[in-house]
Amino acid sequence: MVRITLKKIVYPCWKPFMEGDSQNSGRKGDFGGIVDGLWWYEDSGKHVNGDFSMAMIQANSVLEDQCQLESGSLSSIEHGPQGTFVGVYDGHAGPEASRFINNHLFNNIKKNEGMSDDVIRKAFLATEEEFISLVESEWLSNPKMASVGSCCLVGVICNGVLYVANAGDSRAVLAREEKGINGFKGVRVSEEHNASYESVREELRSLHPNDPNIVALKHNVWRVRGLIQISRSIGDVYLKKPEFNKEPLLPKFILPEPFNQPILKAEPSVLVQKLTPEDQFLIFASDGLWEHLSDQEAVDIVKSSPQNGIGRKLVKAALRKAAKKREMRYSDLKKVGVEGGVRRHFHDDITVIVLFLNHNLSSSATPVSFKCSS
Repeated sequence: MVRITLKKIVYPCWKPFMEGDSQNSGRKGDFGGIVDGLWWYEDSGKHVNGDFSMAMIQANSVLEDQCQLESGSLSSIEHGPQGTFVGVYDGHAGPEASRFINNHLFNNIKKNEGMSDDVIRKAFLATEEEFISLVESEWLSNPKMASVGSCCLVGVICNGVLYVANAGDSRAVLAREEKGINGFKGVRVSEEHNASYESVREELRSLHPNDPNIVALKHNVWRVRGLIQISRSIGDVYLKKPEFNKEPLLPKFILPEPFNQPILKAEPSVLVQKLTPEDQFLIFASDGLWEHLSDQEAVDIVKSSPQNGIGRKLVKAALRKAAKKREMRYSDLKKVGVEGGVRRHFHDDITVIVLFLNHNLSSSATPVSFKCSS
């Protein structure tokens, strides 16, 4: 039953087309937004705290990124908190984990009566436990589920407070007006968990003092146990529960040395801060964007461009950088398809959500909901 459902929800986003550029050439997605070749986007919309723009482009043979925006009630109880929720879910080894998060995480947040860092943290862990239960139920028939996982970046704006929770290496950047320099400064408001950072390697070593191979440099890339770059995720159950690190799992995922405690964590790092009138907009994106654009470059592009379609413009800026790195034209990159994972050699799946902040708005606007597919 689960596999049938996944097939139904994957199809609208993965069927390969030539990349489209016409603003009106796509079709409406089943859950909002426009599907146009390898693109999914919503150029402009309103959330309870301002305007937004979202965009996603596929690079993998099956789209592994997912995203959503929910604005309105943040609780299932009557008269609960109002605000805006965004999620960027960057899957790996398959799309199942990111799609599962897209269907469950926000619902787990809504089970609570209020909003706090603890509410968000518990929703991450509840979603993780639900996914582990799915892996357990499918272990013999579909062991691959133990090897899929997803980074998870969440932003919540509620009562003038910003909450950013992250597990993995997606990133959120806040644009703050700097009146002295007549510009906007990009302020990173998420903590990343990638073994390329020395602080992450030190954390792993402190958590696993008896494991000399907890991080390893492989092909000039730091990896956890030589397999994966991130140290936190939802899913990747084969690195959290030893009973799923054995056959019938594919041999490439089976560790040569046993482990008796989870190697990866699902608990996010959470930042909480009061928004000020100087805070103008937020950019939430998977690492596919940040591989090619710096925080400040992305902020400068948004600041100097019309709001309508800015999500797509950021993605295209990253694609132009990716093409230049390969000494090719952007027009030629647009012709590269995803069959056989060819396009993945040039760039990753890229997801971007831009939230513009209007500090004079009340939280009583019409609720909105967008998902890439679910």
